[in-house]
Amino acid sequence: MSAVVGDAGADVAELIAARLRDVPDFPQPGIVFKDIAPLLADAAAFGAAIHALGDHVRANHAQSVDLVAGVEARGFLIAGALARELNCGLLPVRKAGKLPPPTVRRTYTLEYGTAEIEVPLGLLDGRRVLLVDDVLATGGTLRAAAALLHEAGGTVVGLGVLLELGFLDGRALLDGLAPLHALLRV
Repeated sequence: MSAVVGDAGADVAELIAARLRDVPDFPQPGIVFKDIAPLLADAAAFGAAIHALGDHVRANHAQSVDLVAGVEARGFLIAGALARELNCGLLPVRKAGKLPPPTVRRTYTLEYGTAEIEVPLGLLDGRRVLLVDDVLATGGTLRAAAALLHEAGGTVVGLGVLLELGFLDGRALLDGLAPLHALLRV
């Protein structure tokens, strides 16, 4: 068995790895869904993951983060907890049609189709944003979200995920956007 690795060290990576559940053929045949519900249900493990992300932000961002933006839906859970940890605001990156206008939208490609997301206008002007999600797969979601945050006036200063699926090479699509911090890389 190979060593468990992540940007916050082996202990945090192992903690997360032990609390992920693989769900084969979901949401469609051939996809192995990474379920973070067992991690979320373990208060100590979830707290440790959020604290590890917070430690990274505190250690690597000379200026404070104004907002944590989370991608719908599981990214909301991480973003809310992390915003509280960092004592900053929270911004939802929603599926299209879920936010009141004015918004900006973007269509992007997933590993199993396409989707459309949006962010509100008028909340981001000049603000420093940390963008988070649960899993980095192909990178399409985070790339689209970062582009939207920039278009709406924000500056994305960092990207954070619980899990990076390295075999899908999503990191390459994010190259040059902002530093990426993954607590577990598989």
